[in-house]
Amino acid sequence: MTAAAVMTYDSLTENISSYLERTDTATLEKIPLFIMLAEQVIASEIKFLGNLTVNTAFMVAGTNIIPKPARWHKTVSMNVLVDGQKQPVLLRKYEYLREYWPDATQTDVPKFYADYDYTHWLIAPTPDAAYSFEVLYYQRLQPLDSTNQTNWMTEYAPQALLYGSLLQAMPFLKNDDRIPMWQAQYSAIMQTLKAEDQQRLADRQAIAVDT
Repeated sequence: MTAAAVMTYDSLTENISSYLERTDTATLEKIPLFIMLAEQVIASEIKFLGNLTVNTAFMVAGTNIIPKPARWHKTVSMNVLVDGQKQPVLLRKYEYLREYWPDATQTDVPKFYADYDYTHWLIAPTPDAAYSFEVLYYQRLQPLDSTNQTNWMTEYAPQALLYGSLLQAMPFLKNDDRIPMWQAQYSAIMQTLKAEDQQRLADRQAIAVDT
């Protein structure tokens, strides 16, 4: 796909207005909402590898709660660097960590992690040094707006984003005989994307088993 062909936020809003055949202020003001809702629906249906991100940071010695990266959605794996060697930090339930390491003032090399809340992890044991750690996780895409013209969806799933936005406009417009056509287009595109996504995930799992 050439750079000229990549959808942008501005071109998407123009296309939505054109497809809806509406130029009234009330509808135009709702287009950002239609786009935002479509992004959320698509993201909930597919785990894009475009969202798969690696983040490296340092733990704080004596602190067992560490912040998650911005727009974190779901953790895939975590490891910690000890004496130049990567060691896995395994996922366990919150209650397990509290029982396993009840005294947070005691320190050692972290072995387990759990979700503490939506923006933090709990680790145990409490780290005894400022270990470097690496997290592989799914990241929520930066939402589109006038200051963020492109993201993974505009480049790799523009049709899904367009037809998804048109479908989100339907409750507002209340009557449009093109709904079946848009729904069919959206469903066909999403089916293809889901198949591609499942294949990528299967390939990743096969690599993990082989290694």
